[in-house]
Amino acid sequence: MSSLLPAAVAAAPVAAGWGVHGLWLRRQLRTARRDPLTGLRTRAAFERAAARALRRGPAAVLVIDLDGFKHVNDTFGHAAGDHALTVAAGALTEVLEGRGGIAGRLGGDEFAAVVPAPQDYAVPWLLRALHGALCAPLAYQGHTVHVGASIGASLTAEHPTPCLSLALRRADEAMYAAKRDGGGWRIADGPTPTARTVNGRRAGRRGTRGVAA
Repeated sequence: MSSLLPAAVAAAPVAAGWGVHGLWLRRQLRTARRDPLTGLRTRAAFERAAARALRRGPAAVLVIDLDGFKHVNDTFGHAAGDHALTVAAGALTEVLEGRGGIAGRLGGDEFAAVVPAPQDYAVPWLLRALHGALCAPLAYQGHTVHVGASIGASLTAEHPTPCLSLALRRADEAMYAAKRDGGGWRIADGPTPTARTVNGRRAGRRGTRGVAA
């Protein structure tokens, strides 16, 4: 028995080292799945979680774009813009909390969410509450900063086969329609896309180039 003790003592630091390394790897993985500024899911992490959520039942897929964000950056600086993004993420999380929703930052000032929607008549109430929270004035270094929001929603109950990419496309189209009307929210009318696309993305959307089809 005593001959095993030195080996056990020698192995203890190795085991402890692997334990610390495993903890570090888990933390790194969690960090990679979260946007470092807002704490929301990254695009890839959101899409994985959202696809699972759609398999659980009818849902509302949302695309949110902040209005006036460039003006905030240009007027008060990028730190103010970062503050606006963080506040918007907090508002999004607060409204979704208790509703079983998940949210992510797609990039820039664009966000997305999936919220269970067993009764589609309740979705306008959700969108109204979310829009109000996102448009609330925020304070930054003695200034009152105003940021608006355009929100588009697509109801998967209207889709023959729930598909995240299609639902996001329809929500994006509805968001763009709301933005053209000066902001607010809009629910897509059915699952059939209405806008032309460039490389699979809505024509005119940021990041699209080439000829629309």
